[in-house]
Amino acid sequence: MAFLATLVLIWALAARYGPWHSALFPGPAAVAVSFARMARDGTLLSAVARSLLRLLQGYGLSVLVGVPLGIATARVPLLRRTIKPVVMGLQSLPSVCWMPLAILWFGLSEAAILFVVVMGSLLSIAISTEDGVSSIQPQLLQVSGTLGIRGARFYGGVLVPAALPGIVTGLKLGWSFAWRALMAGELLFVSGGLGQLLTTARELLDVAQVMAVMAAIVAIGVVMDRILFQAVETRVRRRWGLEAT
Repeated sequence: MAFLATLVLIWALAARYGPWHSALFPGPAAVAVSFARMARDGTLLSAVARSLLRLLQGYGLSVLVGVPLGIATARVPLLRRTIKPVVMGLQSLPSVCWMPLAILWFGLSEAAILFVVVMGSLLSIAISTEDGVSSIQPQLLQVSGTLGIRGARFYGGVLVPAALPGIVTGLKLGWSFAWRALMAGELLFVSGGLGQLLTTARELLDVAQVMAVMAAIVAIGVVMDRILFQAVETRVRRRWGLEAT
């Protein structure tokens, strides 16, 4: 808390005594007033709900496709030789680069935004899942084969639990990439989400609102990471003996 308070103090001093005009670099008080105004009239809540709904749709589809793809890539040599290099190459492509293609394919629509979100998160989930499966100790797989564990029982009872730390890490990274991709997609056209609030504030030259929306985006990211992913990741790592209790 002391560190955050220091940052806010530096921000306030820079806004008051810095070389920028207050209209271009508002202080914490002006940003807080803008944030409270949007929260009071329901604009912020509506935008957050719209963005989170899109995020859940795109991220959910990424998980449904990315985890099986990662497992298949790790388990099937042919896929590992053919698909993995392509996935690794596409992963280096920034998610916003998918937006022109998405607009050409789907137009200015919800499907275009969802496509960008999926492409922004699916690949990282698949890569982390493949790494998690590949890092399983071979002895564990050999023992399960000796015991006659095959098919769905093998994948559900041996493979996925053994690779779970890597899968959870991939899910965490995938959510982060999905959140960034969503903001990039919403900035390009009227969409009713947080990206639209940023665009509207930019067009109105309302820097305080831009900073307030940015603060909301950061806050949502921190809350999701701390409450959901970090708690789950810590519990899994402790359960698997990868982290001290």
